[in-house]
Amino acid sequence: MKFTTTKMKALLVGCLLSVSAQGVSAETVLRLAENQPDTNPVAIAMHRFAELVEKYTGGEVKIKVFSGAQLGQETETIEQTQAGIIDMTRVNTVTLANVTPSVGVFTLPYIFRGSEHKYAVLDGDIGMDVRKEMGEVGLVGFDYMEAGSRSFYTREGSPVASLADLKGLKIRVQNSPISIRMVELLGGVPTPMNYGEVFSSLQTGVIDGAENDFVSFHTSGHYEVAKNYVVDGHLSPPAIVVMNKAKFEGLPEDQQNAIAKAAREAAVFERELMFAANDAAKEKVIAAGVTVSPIDNGPFQAAILPIYKEFPHLNAYITRIQAIK
Repeated sequence: MKFTTTKMKALLVGCLLSVSAQGVSAETVLRLAENQPDTNPVAIAMHRFAELVEKYTGGEVKIKVFSGAQLGQETETIEQTQAGIIDMTRVNTVTLANVTPSVGVFTLPYIFRGSEHKYAVLDGDIGMDVRKEMGEVGLVGFDYMEAGSRSFYTREGSPVASLADLKGLKIRVQNSPISIRMVELLGGVPTPMNYGEVFSSLQTGVIDGAENDFVSFHTSGHYEVAKNYVVDGHLSPPAIVVMNKAKFEGLPEDQQNAIAKAAREAAVFERELMFAANDAAKEKVIAAGVTVSPIDNGPFQAAILPIYKEFPHLNAYITRIQAIK
C-alpha cells in the first residue's frame, strides 16, 4: 500500500513520553481516521469523541482526528486499523461488512422498520453480539452512530420516478456484495468505486447516479452534478468507530472504560446531530435546484426480497431483528 508524505507524517504520530519526578509516564496519542470533512456530523462527533476521551482519562489519552480522508478511504483505513498502522477509524457498516460479515445484516435493504426499531436492534443484544464478532478480525467496535437513510440520486436527464426508471442506469455503490446485489435486483448496473471518485464520475457521466443520505449528498457537493434525488430510503446502515483490538486491550482498564464511555456519549450526540443535519441538508439542496421526489417504495421492497435468502450466514440475525417489535 502506498502512502503520500502527508499520510506518512500523520501515521508517525504516536505515544509521546514525558519525564516526571517518579520516572517515565506515557501520554498516549491515538490516531483516528475519518473520511468525511469537518462539516459533516460524523466528523463533528469524532472531534467531540476526542474531547471526551481526553476529559475522562485526565489527559492521559488523546485522540488525533484525521478528517477529510487524509489517511485514505474507508477500505484502506479499516485495513490500516487491523494492521495497527493507525489506531481507530470511523466507517460505515457497509464497508465494514467486507471484513466482519455479520455486520452486513444492518446493511440489508429495508431491514429496519424505522428509527425506533433500528436503535432497539443496535442498542440491544443483537448490536452487542455483532460488535463482539468484530474481535475475531482484530477490531473493537463501539456504539453505533446514525449515517442517515440512503436514497438514489441521478444526473440531469436520468430522473427516477419509478422502479422501472432505474433499469440500466450505472449506479455507484460501496464495494459490498449486499449493495451490489441490491442494485442488480432493482434493475440498475452496480458500479463500485471509492467515495472520493464519485463527484468527477457523476460530472463526466462515467456513472448515472449514486446513493447516499442528504448530509453526504450535500457536503460532498454531489448535488451540484446530480439534480434528481428520489426518497426511496432503501438503506439505513449505521456508522461505527472501530479500534485495533491489541491496542485497546493494551491500555489500562480505566482508560478502556473511559474510551468506551466517551464513544457511547459521542454516538448519542451524533445521532441527534445527524437527524437534524439531514433535515437541514434536504432544504439546502432543494434551494440549490435539486428536485427531491417522494416515491412509493413498495415496488422497491418487493424487488429486493430475494436478497434475504442469498446471504445464509445472516439468517439467524435476520430472524432476530424481524422479531423485535
